[in-house]
Amino acid sequence: MKVFLNPGHSPNGEPDPGAVNSYTHLRECDVAKSICDLVEQYLTAAGVEVVGNLQSDNLFHNSDYNQPCVVDEANDSGADVFVSVHCNAFDERAHGTEVEVYQAGGASSLLAGFIQAQIVEALGTTDRGVKERPRLIVLSHTTMPAVLVETAFIDEEHDEELLRTRQDYFARAIARGITDYENAQ
Repeated sequence: MKVFLNPGHSPNGEPDPGAVNSYTHLRECDVAKSICDLVEQYLTAAGVEVVGNLQSDNLFHNSDYNQPCVVDEANDSGADVFVSVHCNAFDERAHGTEVEVYQAGGASSLLAGFIQAQIVEALGTTDRGVKERPRLIVLSHTTMPAVLVETAFIDEEHDEELLRTRQDYFARAIARGITDYENAQ
């Protein structure tokens, strides 16, 4: 199986770091990149081919961005699955993990369910479930099963601590979810 990884938001936070914890200044772009780099290591060790690990806010060809286009790169990569990794944020009280898909049912939902279950079990985060997000470009314009993992809430105290100190746990859980999906095929 071939996997394309997409850590959310811009490399080094320029121009968009994603969500930022207002107290600790932990940035989504940094957490997502760290987790994806670890996921790549674990998948490679398990014999899964990672054909991309691209952090970019450029979702379509756009001359305003000096970054590669995520959707085009993923679609041209020959990947069997696409996994985008993010941190959620809302009101400093919301917490937990959710995995988003274009629409319920099918291969994307199966992959999402495996990743969701692994993260919740490994880290004890609140299970916010698998959710439909048909307007997300990385889910609606990729040609392979695609998921967007909202690991935890970067603006909530307990979740922020997990995101800061347990990135390896998130990465191992995501990698296990991907291999669970591969084994179910």
